[in-house]
Amino acid sequence: MNINCMDILNNLPEGVYFTDNKRQITFWNKSAEEITGYPAKEVIGSCCYDNILLHVDEQGNSLCKGSCPLAKTIADGITRDSNVFLNHKDGHRAAVRVYTLPLKNENNRIIGGIEIFSDISTLTAMQLKTKELEKMAFFDTLTKLPNREHILVELESVFNEYQRYKIPFGILFLDIDHFKNFNDTYGHDSGDQVLRTVAATLRSSSRPFDIFGRWGGEEIIGIIRHVDSNALYTIGNRYRMLVEKTRILIQKKTIGITVSIGATCVRPDDTIESIIKRADLLMYQSKQKGRNCLTSD
Repeated sequence: MNINCMDILNNLPEGVYFTDNKRQITFWNKSAEEITGYPAKEVIGSCCYDNILLHVDEQGNSLCKGSCPLAKTIADGITRDSNVFLNHKDGHRAAVRVYTLPLKNENNRIIGGIEIFSDISTLTAMQLKTKELEKMAFFDTLTKLPNREHILVELESVFNEYQRYKIPFGILFLDIDHFKNFNDTYGHDSGDQVLRTVAATLRSSSRPFDIFGRWGGEEIIGIIRHVDSNALYTIGNRYRMLVEKTRILIQKKTIGITVSIGATCVRPDDTIESIIKRADLLMYQSKQKGRNCLTSD
């Protein structure tokens, strides 16, 4: 690869990496570093399926071992595109749009693959929202999520929309499983790290018109607009799966995180207090079922 070509690739806003036929990474551009958190020196020479990006689809299926789009493109030369969730070096899941292309030599023989990926998360929008919330003192500094006061304001807003225009919405009540064990076993800093990781996963994978906020302690509430009970269950279970797929490093140990979720849609006779209480009770049913699950009504 000549210098001019490398300069162009390194200045693209999309992440780009090249592999050989065995999916060993041979090039990793600057945007790939920014989007994933992994510097080139840590990934070049390794294979893309070696516990780096750990791509999963929206159903939580691992793509790196069995259904990898890049592996299929290397095998048949067909260009592919899909939305997947990669594992950021910090531990959270981030939504990306992935394009895979065959890498060919001068004889038109496939010698590897190219993956181009772009961040399609709502992180940029949320960063702007965060600045606004900071000014209004509606911001939780640990998780970078709206705090309880702001969630109450948002709840009033969606209730007004529902009462005036019959626009439906649902509530997801999330509680981090075994949170006390993290603090007792590894210290309170580990609990903070768990909270930040879960919050980052929710922020980066949420729809632009939905909002998550820290309700208190290890509890997080999501306000999900324009859904019925079936859609709320599907969306909530996707968030549960994405959290389950996260991994964090604590004291040189790789630790998994799960959440229990209660999900409920607004009813004609609901108040803010009644819908939150119902979602909370449903969350406790998820705890009683063994955790890492979603219960809806």
